[in-house]
Amino acid sequence: QVQLVESGGGLVQAGGSLRLSCAASRSDFAYIPMAWYRQAPGKQRDVVATITSGGNTNYADSVKGRFTISRDNAKKTVYLQMNNLKPEDTAVYYCNGATHWRIDWGQGTQVTVSS
Repeated sequence: QVQLVESGGGLVQAGGSLRLSCAASRSDFAYIPMAWYRQAPGKQRDVVATITSGGNTNYADSVKGRFTISRDNAKKTVYLQMNNLKPEDTAVYYCNGATHWRIDWGQGTQVTVSS
């Protein structure tokens, strides 16, 4: 069964950093675009960052310059380095395929930024 397992979340003060990891067991991982998403309480799930199979990246305006997405195809893992965190970054963070490459969601990892 294909799975997505996110980790690395936690409680951090504003201005701090976290690095999220997502291990994906899907066999096509190296060939598909991946993305990080987040969902704050009472809000819809939104895309935060995407990365193509070739390493091209794209970011939501709200995280540009602060977050960096990367991937290790050999480890089937995608990362999200988050710097200069703000309280509005508080959410559950998920990884998945980008757009139509999505599969069943994992459990996500909670990120809480205190002011």
